[in-house]
Order: sequence, then structure tokens, then C-alpha cells
Amino acid sequence: MKFKIFFQPFFLCGRLLALITASLCGGAGPGRGGCASSPAHRDPGPCAASPSQGYYTRRGGVGESGDFITSPEISQVFGELIGIWYISEWMAMGKPSTFQLVELGPGRGTLTEDILRVFQQLASVLSKCDVSVHLVEVSPKLSEIQAVMLTGGKVQPSPEDESAYMKGISKTGIPIFWYRDIQDVPPGYSFYLAHEFFDALPIHKFQRTEKGWREVLVDIDPEVPDQLRFVLSPSRTPATQNFIQPEETRDHVEVCPEAGVIVQRLASRIEKDGGAALVADYGHDGTKTDTFRGFRNHKLHDVLSAPGTADLTADVDFSYLRKMARGKTATLGPIKQREFLKNMGIDLRLQVLLQNSGDTATREQLLHSYDMLMNPEKMGDCFNFFALLPHQRLAHPDKKDKPESKSPLPPVAGFNELLLK
Repeated sequence: MKFKIFFQPFFLCGRLLALITASLCGGAGPGRGGCASSPAHRDPGPCAASPSQGYYTRRGGVGESGDFITSPEISQVFGELIGIWYISEWMAMGKPSTFQLVELGPGRGTLTEDILRVFQQLASVLSKCDVSVHLVEVSPKLSEIQAVMLTGGKVQPSPEDESAYMKGISKTGIPIFWYRDIQDVPPGYSFYLAHEFFDALPIHKFQRTEKGWREVLVDIDPEVPDQLRFVLSPSRTPATQNFIQPEETRDHVEVCPEAGVIVQRLASRIEKDGGAALVADYGHDGTKTDTFRGFRNHKLHDVLSAPGTADLTADVDFSYLRKMARGKTATLGPIKQREFLKNMGIDLRLQVLLQNSGDTATREQLLHSYDMLMNPEKMGDCFNFFALLPHQRLAHPDKKDKPESKSPLPPVAGFNELLLK
């Protein structure tokens, strides 16, 4: 099976397991109930990020009143398990004295808030670690929403000579900084998070024809001047020459060069400074073809109709991300969301929450949220998890070289089966 190597028995250390079940004993977060039947995504391309007419700058897009709902908006458990993943990796790598949590495209800040709550509840574990949060966000509207969510609105603009454009202190006392580009984030040991980020980046579309590969372009319909249409390039374009691989067997291909550049930057930073990156998104492993689509008010929307008013998305090609990281970092995944969350102990966490729930409505909400996250016909199989890790994180110690001084690192949480013994 494709994922066979990821499902070696994983023994979560007793101390950490006890912390999960005992310290994380709060109830379900308020307002984390219903979900749209077809979750959608962001589109921070030129139309989306335009200061005056962009989809994100004008609409925001996230939540029940927007065009899409994300996993963190459904259940706090999702973010809690992500927070546990980072602490698990921090412990596995020897508990460095500092680390940065860097999220790309934080949405409303819900996921970061859930992670910070875990950090606060496990403060005894992180007591000797200096933690800071760094958010990469181009939308002024969303950064304002994030500031209210995470700091209560207590933020201030940064001086022009600083790389961050805004800073504040979280409700849990952790410094938070906002940036417009990943390159502006200071170097250092960092844990990166990209949840429903790469699917929103602009793509190039290509179609195989009798004359060879042609790029799919957008043109004005001559018969209906106020409408757009797809057309094929009359000849090979520079993008066709650069992005189509000779061994490609599919007839339709979507490539996201910006995703490749970002992954290369993340891999370089991890190789140099240490840390890890966790990616969670719609996607495939180089098998799908035409996935470009639009959503508006939680319904499918014509991608060429009313540009800038709908959320546009395309599935992430994880085989392309793996190729872009090659040589600098190791990779794990993609693995289905339901498998990752199960391996992280979501069933155990649900049991704790249900036991602590005092009313029927809360229990029903918890079960509904669990079903949305784990059901293969909902989010369970649609979303995938993918990780970038230092090569030494997955390396086996050389038994010939003083085996008594070297012990194997624990398996990476989430990508290995959780066995409770």
C-alpha cells in the first residue's frame, strides 16, 4: 500500500498522553457547530488580494456567513491535535530553547487560537521554551479579524524599519507578529503551518492536444463581450516549456509555481534552522487532472463569473511539493485527514469531551463535528496531511557507531498508527 511505511506502531509517550487526556479537559468551543455541505477555499491570487476589489480584502470569505468553512471552524479538537503535533515534534528533537510558530494564511485566526490554548494548558512542558507566533497574511481585513481573535484587538503597527507590519501579545501572553511574505519572518527554529493555504494559490492549466501541450488561458468572449471564456494557446508558451514534465501521462495538468517556490523556501529554512512544516489541504499525489473550481455562499460557482466575488481553488499536487523539497528536507505523506487525526488520538479526545459534556446539545454538536472531520464522504478523505522534516528526524542511528550512545527518534506523530498500551 502507498502509506505502508507510515503505519509502523507509534507509542505516544505516557506523559504526553496523560497531558492530552487530563490537561485538555475543556468543553467544545462556542459556535463550533454546523458546517456547509461543500467546504470551499481561499483564492489569494491577483483578483483575491487586490487592495480595492480583492475577494479577501472585501469579503473575508471564512465562516458560516462567508463562502467556505474550514476544519478549525468546525471543531476545536482539530486545532488541539495540531498543537499536540508541534509539541510532540519539539520534544522529539530535544526540546530546543526557542521556537517560532509560523502560520501561512491564518484565516480568522481560529486554528492559531486553538493551538495557543494547548500551549497554555501544557505550559509546564513548555516552561523553559521561548515561544512566539508569526502570521503571514496579506489581507488587511483578515489581519484585523485575527488581531481581535488572538489579542482582543490589542495590537500596534510596527515601525517601518521592522519586517513585521503589526505586532501584539496574545491573550495567553505570547508575542505575535504579522508579515506580508514568508521571507520577512525572522530566521530561527520554526514550526510552519499551512492549512488550506496552497489550494488557494494561482495555478497554470495545461491541456494535451494533437499538436502537443497547450496552456489554458482566459479571454473575453467575442460573442458576449461582458463574459470571459477559456481558450487554448495557439502554440507552446514559456509556462508550458517550464512546467510540463516529459514523463507526464495525464491529458490535463494544473501546476502552481508559487506553491513550489514557497515549499523551497520552507525547506531551505528547515534545513538551515531546524523545525518542521505541516501542510493540510485538499489534494492528490499527482493523479488528478481538472480540479479548478469556484465557491460562493457554500455552492459551486462559475470560476469566470464576476471575478473577485467567489473563492477559487484547485487541489494541491503533493507530488509536486515533494519534488520541490527534495534534497533539502525529508517528507511524509500525503495521508488522509481521518487517518492522521485518528493517529493523533481524536477518538480518545472525543471520549474525554463527551464525558465532560453536561448537556445533550453539546454532545450532539461534538458528534456532528467529529463526523464532518472524519467521515470519508465529507472531510475525512478530501483533506490530506503532508510534512516537511529535517533529514536527521527520520534517520536511523548507526548501530556500528557507539550504539549505546544513540537511540532511535520516536516515530512522527500522526503519520504512524497510535497504539495505546
